[in-house]
Amino acid sequence: MALMMSCWMGVLGSFRGTALAGVIASHGTDGVEFRDADLGKLQTFLEQKIVLQKLSDYGVAPEEAMAKIRSMSDKDLHRLASLTDRVAEGADSGLGILIGIGVLIILIIVIVKLLNKEIIIR
Repeated sequence: MALMMSCWMGVLGSFRGTALAGVIASHGTDGVEFRDADLGKLQTFLEQKIVLQKLSDYGVAPEEAMAKIRSMSDKDLHRLASLTDRVAEGADSGLGILIGIGVLIILIIVIVKLLNKEIIIR
């Protein structure tokens, strides 16, 4: 059995293969399409009536919130957009409302921190 296996490995080893390497083209245009999609999701989320009410309760203008969202990094923007997807999935239950309020609070905290950072820098 061992002799048969060693002969078979010798036969397989005698075939020469070619190793190729190269750059794989990415899908999209450097993430611009993904960023635009995430911005669209967040803009739709910010246009909801309850979100607009909560933003106004905290004294944040929707335009100001959208401007801060546009200045976020791609990673943070995608994370926030994925949270809004979860809110949309659970919108039929009370849990969905709680998740929506949680996402809204996180959004407001991020915006306020960005505003404070901008004030400190000036």
